[in-house]
Amino acid sequence: MTRWLTRPHDQRGLPRSPARIPPLAPRLGGVDEPSSPVAGMTISVRTRRDVVVVDPERFMAAARAAYRELNPDLTDAEVAEAVADVADAAYALIDRDGDLVPDPARAGRPPLPGARVPDRPDGLSPAGRVQELVLDAPRPLQDYGCFLPEDVFARSTAAHHK
Repeated sequence: MTRWLTRPHDQRGLPRSPARIPPLAPRLGGVDEPSSPVAGMTISVRTRRDVVVVDPERFMAAARAAYRELNPDLTDAEVAEAVADVADAAYALIDRDGDLVPDPARAGRPPLPGARVPDRPDGLSPAGRVQELVLDAPRPLQDYGCFLPEDVFARSTAAHHK
């Protein structure tokens, strides 16, 4: 049986305090008993990370700088051509840092809903993160080879969830 567990994060991207969320509260589908690992079990982590562009020029400049770090032999024109739109820019930062905004502020209170962080050098404001843990998915991504399913985040209709 496939089970989903969701771990909400605050607007800084940090996991919510266990004092505020009971350990079993994030589990979906009414599954309250702990799971033991078994050979062959697939553990899948699905993450949604939201950011808001607060300064498009800083965002594009930071992305081009990231792309240049990864490709130091390119000219300015080649970098500008390679990082031409928001998707190119986002992937340049992800390729370099492993995340779109890898350094969430760890001190102080998170911003209120709708409030933005205006002064980050990358022109982005972290706007929330949620992670979902899927236990015992029917097939790991590796087993699809070159032919991934159309929606890799789709939940199995045969799985038990609410």
